[in-house]
Amino acid sequence: MSPTPIVVTGLGATTPLGGDVASTWEGLLAGRSGISRIEQDWAADLSVQIAAQAAVDPTTVLERVEARRLDRSAQLGVVAAMEAWRDAGFGLKEENPVDRERLGVAIATGIGGLQTLLGNWDVQKAKGARRVSPLAIPMLMANATAGNVSLRIGAQAGAHAPVSACASSNEAIAHGIDMIRLGRADVVVVGGTEGVIHPMPIACFAQMQAMSRRNDDPERASRPWDKGRDGFVLGEGAAVMVIETLDHAQARGARIYGELAGAGITSDAHDMVQPDPSGKSQARAMTNALRESGLTAADIKHVNAHATSTPQGDVTEALSIRMALGDDTKAIVTGTKSMTGHLLGGAGALESLATLLALHYRTVPPTINLDDPEPDLGIDIASTIRELPAGDLAGINNSFGFGGHNVAVTFTNRYITS
Repeated sequence: MSPTPIVVTGLGATTPLGGDVASTWEGLLAGRSGISRIEQDWAADLSVQIAAQAAVDPTTVLERVEARRLDRSAQLGVVAAMEAWRDAGFGLKEENPVDRERLGVAIATGIGGLQTLLGNWDVQKAKGARRVSPLAIPMLMANATAGNVSLRIGAQAGAHAPVSACASSNEAIAHGIDMIRLGRADVVVVGGTEGVIHPMPIACFAQMQAMSRRNDDPERASRPWDKGRDGFVLGEGAAVMVIETLDHAQARGARIYGELAGAGITSDAHDMVQPDPSGKSQARAMTNALRESGLTAADIKHVNAHATSTPQGDVTEALSIRMALGDDTKAIVTGTKSMTGHLLGGAGALESLATLLALHYRTVPPTINLDDPEPDLGIDIASTIRELPAGDLAGINNSFGFGGHNVAVTFTNRYITS
């Protein structure tokens, strides 16, 4: 029996390249870097002083009272979710035509309300326990974004928040697929968010030697597959999609961006922070996604890679792509973290959105800063903007996280209506 077709009908994003989907996509196609030096005083003593900061402050988009009740991570997530919800043609819960008991949310984060947690700890140390915010707990919870979005749209089929490091939001997308195919929902709002540009996580990642230290050249710091790569660049932002069954979308005359075909999830069971250098579990996530989607390796014309710009990670992923798709794969591969930095728990959702738009518009964004490519990778990396061929297209987005989490999500250009 063929799986229920699932389509994407709404998109939302707020990223280092722009405060919405249109500006983010324009920035990706232009090959524009969203990475800059951190100007706040607290960065002066850090060994890493660069980040991919949100292009639009979410507090300027949200109402003042609403913003004060949300951590930075949830602020970004709510902004993206509301754009996606409106883009899908829906109103808030009072105007919502969707059966609330058939409407779900799965919005992930890797770390969550860290700024609220550390801020209130500073307050307690300096001023005492009675000065801690009574809103701190609902603000710092990892499920805060999912809960707040479900409140705004009246979703009652479930509000979920997977936490699996940098694979979190692709796992949320996979969870949304399962909710629909298991008959638990007709429409699910899926995605991820992260807002942890703060001295503590930057110091911690820097101590792990995981981050680029190109403080004097931030726009060129993130350079996947380049010989000179020296680690990832921390980013912040959110991306969200509205997904629904094809029948549900067609019945209401919704615009369709493409098909969310399937997902594959595996774990390395190898090391807490380093990928298994064999690439086998990463490859298996891709092959599982293909099998669930009813696709073959030859169908895949585009891969938006995890590609964090770390020495080991980029090489392992290139190997895993060849293992999954074949040494003769013609898929055009790109690494958009070269422009957006690494959104941690929000990365997969943003890169899944970019994968879908690449298929929709038959245009692959470039991997910038690829000046001296690592030799013998065996994959076709787009260092400039590339066009995809006519006809049916399918693509994969990969997300891999600390703890050995691997998630691959597949999209096609089937069912597009505009």
